[in-house]
Amino acid sequence: MPGLERFASEPAIPATTLVELPSSEPTTPVSETRTGPGAYYNPRLDPKNYLEGPLSLDPATRLRQMLARPGIVVAPGICDGISARCALEAGFTCLYQSGAATTASRLGMPDLAIATLNDFVEAGAMHASLDPTVPVIADADTGFGGPAMVARTVTKYIRAGLAACHIEDQVQTKRCGHLMGKQVVSREEFVTRIRAAVIARDSVPGGSDFVVIGRTDSAQVLGMEEAVFRLKLAADAGADVCFIEGVKTAELLKDTVAALAPKPVLVNVISGGLTPSFTCQQAEDMGAKIIIFSLVSCVAAVHGIRAAMRSLKKTGTDWTSAQGMDPKAFFEVMGLNEVVTLDARAGGKAFEEV
Repeated sequence: MPGLERFASEPAIPATTLVELPSSEPTTPVSETRTGPGAYYNPRLDPKNYLEGPLSLDPATRLRQMLARPGIVVAPGICDGISARCALEAGFTCLYQSGAATTASRLGMPDLAIATLNDFVEAGAMHASLDPTVPVIADADTGFGGPAMVARTVTKYIRAGLAACHIEDQVQTKRCGHLMGKQVVSREEFVTRIRAAVIARDSVPGGSDFVVIGRTDSAQVLGMEEAVFRLKLAADAGADVCFIEGVKTAELLKDTVAALAPKPVLVNVISGGLTPSFTCQQAEDMGAKIIIFSLVSCVAAVHGIRAAMRSLKKTGTDWTSAQGMDPKAFFEVMGLNEVVTLDARAGGKAFEEV
């Protein structure tokens, strides 16, 4: 596989940094997980190294700074260039590329493991390019295969300019984390995915600050205790952030944050989903470090576009749904002024009048 030969020649993560895996059966008490000398540790990526100084222009470094400093990181879910532009216009300093939203917007399909790695990478490269300093956290589903494929996924995400990705423990034929009937792989396979992601990140020449997020969907399948246990294993294997999908109560979120401390915890809020509709402030008060609103843009798009189409069908005009937005105003949201300014600075005259 092109590009993977490097991993064979790169020094492997020392054996002492890898956690010893227990049985895949959920029998080991959470309190007995190893989070000490046997855990992965990269001194360059220690959070204390990101506490001071101006925010970096590199999005991955900037995300690490945001994680190391006070305040919750709020990342609205984006599904395409329009939603990303609207999020940036609203002043959000971090974006979340939802796998469900990407699958819906690019393919018009449900989140049932239908989108490919290339679908995700192409969308990610576009989102990351709109403001290259704003971190984009991207869904990477299961990593799209075994360890070599997980490594390839992370490498391609880094090259696309993304700041972080989360990799989960569902089986390859995964589904949205807020649908029923989920199945998960063994503990060993999940941690192998995380290790592969970390190895790929650490193999980038010159180093990379790319953030690896371990996600578990096991809470609805095997219970909260097993979910927390798996995230501790993921943290020991090198995950920078822990993401537990489907936390059903505030108390469970608080307990999860306490159990995984000092690892940052990500909470996913989907209106009508398994997790309560926590506000950003509520999530921060409960100790969460990142909050994502996965479907905020695509659900709003469905409502807005449905209404516009029905109005057009009924009235024969789009005058009402346009709400006074003419083409120039629309293109201004999409970055028209930046393009016009660049052209003029370069000596061009193509856009003297628009």
